[in-house]
Amino acid sequence: MVVGLVDVHAHLTHPRLAAREDDVLARARAAGVDAIVANGLNPRDNEAVRALAARDPLVKPAFGFYPVDAVITEMRALGVDYPRDGEEFTSAEGIAWVREHVADAIAVGEIGLDGHWVPESLWEAQERVFRELVAIALEAGKPVIVHSRRRERRAFEILVDMGAKRVNWHCFGGKVKLARQIAEEGHYFSIPANVRRSESFTRMLETLPRDQLLLETDCPYLGPDRDRPSEPADVAGTAAYAAEIWGVTSAEVAAQIGANFARLFHP
Repeated sequence: MVVGLVDVHAHLTHPRLAAREDDVLARARAAGVDAIVANGLNPRDNEAVRALAARDPLVKPAFGFYPVDAVITEMRALGVDYPRDGEEFTSAEGIAWVREHVADAIAVGEIGLDGHWVPESLWEAQERVFRELVAIALEAGKPVIVHSRRRERRAFEILVDMGAKRVNWHCFGGKVKLARQIAEEGHYFSIPANVRRSESFTRMLETLPRDQLLLETDCPYLGPDRDRPSEPADVAGTAAYAAEIWGVTSAEVAAQIGANFARLFHP
C-alpha cells in the first residue's frame, strides 16, 4: 500500500485536465505523489476514470454518482437550471453502474447530499440514492468519499444510521465544530490545496486528529492559486503547510498521510 503523498479526490477526467493527463501525472510523480484517487461523477465519467486507471497505475479509481447527477432528471422535470453538459442518467442507471463495477474500485465516491443546487423538494429522493450507494459500499467493503454541500449534518446522520465507519469527507464545508463531532465517529477529512487561503480548512488542519487527515485537490478546482487549475502535484504544497502548522518535516507529514491512506483505503 502507498506510504507517501496521496491526492484522495481528483477529477483527472475533467475537460480542463483530460487533454493533458500525461503531463499532469508526470508533474504529480515529480512532486512525490504516490497515488491519485480519481473520483467519478456518473456512469460516463466512471468509465473514463476506469480507463485512465487501467492505463496508469498512479491512478486509483473511485466510482460514484454526484449528488446533483443523482437527481438530474427530476431537476430537469421541475425546470431547475443546472450547468451540466453531456449525457445525463437516471438514478436507477447510476446506482446500477456502481453496483456492477464496485469490485474494481478503491472506494465509492463521490456520493452524498447537495443542498446548493438541488431544491428541497428533491432532498428525500437524493437521500434515497445516497443510502443505496452507501449500502453498495458497505456490502463490498469499500470506503465512501462524501460530498456534502450545505447538508453536512444530514449526511452525517445517515452515515451513522447505516453504520458507515470507513468514510472520507471531501472538501468539508460545514462548521469546524461539526467536523470535530464527525471525527469522533472515526471518519476522515481531506484538506484541499487552497488551505492557505481558507480559515476553516486551516483550523481543521490545526485541530482535527492528524491520524484522520488526508490531502486532496478536487482538481481542477480549489487550487493554491486562483489563476490556474489545480493538479494532484499541489498536495505537496498542502503537506508543506501542514508541516509548518504541526512543527514537523514535510517527510513526516507525507509518512502520516500515507499511513492514514493505507488505513482507510486498505483492500
